[in-house]
Amino acid sequence: MLLRLLRTHLRPYRRWLAIVVALQFVSTVAMLFLPSLNADIIDNGVVAGDNGYVIRLGGVMLLVSLVQALCSVTAAWFGARTAMGFGRDLRAAVFNRVGTFSSREVMRFGAPSLITRSTNDVQQVQMLALMTCTLAVTIPIMMVGGIVMAMREDLGLSWLVVAVVPVLVVAVGIVVAKMVPSFRLVQERLDGVNRILREQITGIRVVRAFVREPLETRRFADANDALTDVSLRAGRWMATMFPLVMLVSNVASVAVIWFGAHRIDAGEMEVGALTAFLSYLMQILMSVMMGTFMLMMVPRSAVCADRIGEVLDTRSSVRPPRDPQPAPPATGTLELRGVGLTFPGAELPVLHDIDLSARPGQTVALIGSTGAGKTTLVNLVPRLLDVTEGAVLVDGVDVRDLDPEELWSRIGLIPQRGYLFSGTVAENLRFGAPEAGDDELWQALEIAQAADFVRAMPAGLDTPVAQGGTSVSGGQRQRLAIARALVRRPRIYLFDDAFSALDLATDARLRAALAPHTRDATVLVVAQRIATIRNADQILVLEDGAVVGRGTHEELMAGNPTYQEIAASQGIEEVAA
Repeated sequence: MLLRLLRTHLRPYRRWLAIVVALQFVSTVAMLFLPSLNADIIDNGVVAGDNGYVIRLGGVMLLVSLVQALCSVTAAWFGARTAMGFGRDLRAAVFNRVGTFSSREVMRFGAPSLITRSTNDVQQVQMLALMTCTLAVTIPIMMVGGIVMAMREDLGLSWLVVAVVPVLVVAVGIVVAKMVPSFRLVQERLDGVNRILREQITGIRVVRAFVREPLETRRFADANDALTDVSLRAGRWMATMFPLVMLVSNVASVAVIWFGAHRIDAGEMEVGALTAFLSYLMQILMSVMMGTFMLMMVPRSAVCADRIGEVLDTRSSVRPPRDPQPAPPATGTLELRGVGLTFPGAELPVLHDIDLSARPGQTVALIGSTGAGKTTLVNLVPRLLDVTEGAVLVDGVDVRDLDPEELWSRIGLIPQRGYLFSGTVAENLRFGAPEAGDDELWQALEIAQAADFVRAMPAGLDTPVAQGGTSVSGGQRQRLAIARALVRRPRIYLFDDAFSALDLATDARLRAALAPHTRDATVLVVAQRIATIRNADQILVLEDGAVVGRGTHEELMAGNPTYQEIAASQGIEEVAA
């Protein structure tokens, strides 16, 4: 998967990569040429006492060093630009893929894991791409070139290279093999820490209300300790890498000096050649060290690439049609025919045999106990989930045959937890209608019973809103979410228990103000309070994913036991006259 990601997302940067390879090649060749020049200066200049020769070759060495430095810096610049572009493209690919996921895929991965994969995991692979651009090109050139140049200086010491390099490679390979499982666990434990931290930050009020700080502290400490333990395990193996390489390098240097001194004493080798051979051996071992540094990053990057690839390879269970049907006129007609939904691997369906019909000007309500399937049914209309049986039709066309953008443009969804984005009040209200003017915003706020508290804010419509809407109360957040949908003016309104945080008086005023505004639209309401839906044109009572009652409030009060039980629990016992 790592190679596939690199190959796919580095393809647009082939020209820059070619420049990096060319510059690194010149830089490495220049680096390899320097010890040979140094040996020539020692043997033919210093030993012979020829100062002119030393100055001339010294000038050549300075020129070669300048070329090497310029090529190295330029290659690093192009390599960094390539790696940053690669990381940007990979993050965008993960973000775009997650954006296509249905609720099923999001629940499967979990929000904390998706965040980690989009940030930390991409960063790890991006760092490897940077190292690939700056080191991976240099390593083989330096190793092969160093071996050739060392043998050119003196064949008699070449056996040291043959002996040292395999020992170093085997030792490093063993350490890397031990690190791979640890790095895989690091990413899993990091997901766990992110999940617990996100839960605690989001649910801080609940934690404090139930005085659970000590328990949550221990819970986070356990996850943190688990991450620390596996990180230390990986770190211990990583810590042995460089000392091991340095030990082999130093032993090799001592061996070269020892055996080289004997060859110089026997007249089989020059002092300059010994100096050059030692330099080339260091360059060979340096290339192994750089390879070691790359290998240290590869295991963790490979794990991160697998996790990223898992997201990129996951296809949404809700897919756009290949040949969308021509969009019919937007009237707002909604129909469910024999709808059923069964999640993969589940023994029982979540919904089954649901029939529903709603036309413009009608309000259809859903009520039932918790877990009856009300929200799941609402999610079928905008295709947050897809039915496994039957069909959902909007304006007479199966939603699976409509272009998603066209479908969503006709629907205004107001969830129970009205999520607001970081930004101003106006920016949140214009989320579905960017061209809306201030007058339209205030009109929507008046209908949603939110105008008073928005006017009371320091900057009115320009007042900043915290991420998630945490800077306002739950009731205010719901009213702003309702106003956001009203600004869009959809043909179908889906209120998924969107009045739950409102008091009865505000609820009544809001519904009264909504009536004339939604007169030409279809309204589907999910509610827990009968007071919210008693005036609906039709009420469907859900129980265990099936419709067990259908009719007006009066009809259900007269003959539906489930509805009567709900009404009794809310203090409603008489049938309205």
